[in-house]
Amino acid sequence: MGAMPARILVVDDEPSIVDAVSTALRYEGFLVAEATDGIAAMNAVLRDPPDLVVLDVMLPDIDGFDVCRRMRADGIDSLVLFLTAKDQLVDKVTGLGLGADDYVTKPFSLAEIVARVHAMLRRRGVPDTVHAQYEFADVRLDQSGHQVWRAGTEIRLTPTEFRLLHLFLENPRRVLSKQQILDHVWSQDYDGDATIVETYVGYLRRKLDAHGPPLIETVRLVGYVLRDPLEAST
Repeated sequence: MGAMPARILVVDDEPSIVDAVSTALRYEGFLVAEATDGIAAMNAVLRDPPDLVVLDVMLPDIDGFDVCRRMRADGIDSLVLFLTAKDQLVDKVTGLGLGADDYVTKPFSLAEIVARVHAMLRRRGVPDTVHAQYEFADVRLDQSGHQVWRAGTEIRLTPTEFRLLHLFLENPRRVLSKQQILDHVWSQDYDGDATIVETYVGYLRRKLDAHGPPLIETVRLVGYVLRDPLEAST
């Protein structure tokens, strides 16, 4: 058995931030759990301490500083990366003094969060991600070998199609918007036409559907979702 990917808990009271950060980290190969308030975060950490917590300071019940304080008092040494809208030196000193490991001020880029997480895990000596294999329905993707099979038949994908399928397999049964797909499959600096998403989803569908029933559904006015047609029929 190879090493497991690092486990990360993302905590923020803004669902859009939780969704964006979690999706970015899952795409990197991390195992990600989510919480939207301090109590839920504490329960998750006590139940199964993660390797790292991405923790918002301003939470609706107990704030992130208090969550970090309680974690350390309970002997939980998970890495902590604070997210906050505050940029005052006193807040940084407070967070780091409580045992946090790093600090990012909103607004931030997803690329910065991913880079900080990788750096923190490397410093701790935690294997951050592994070249994983993903399976869904009759599709299998081998990240290290850059290979994809459906129903036992290997399918040749371009690098962009491979990244797109990887994103869907990281988020099965979850509707992904065109913007989310753009952010994670193309560079965040990409400023071209968003219809490129439709084009590449079409390419990927044709290659997958040649070997079995359709797996990628269009959710009108929202985006796309990877679903197993056999689950829908049961």
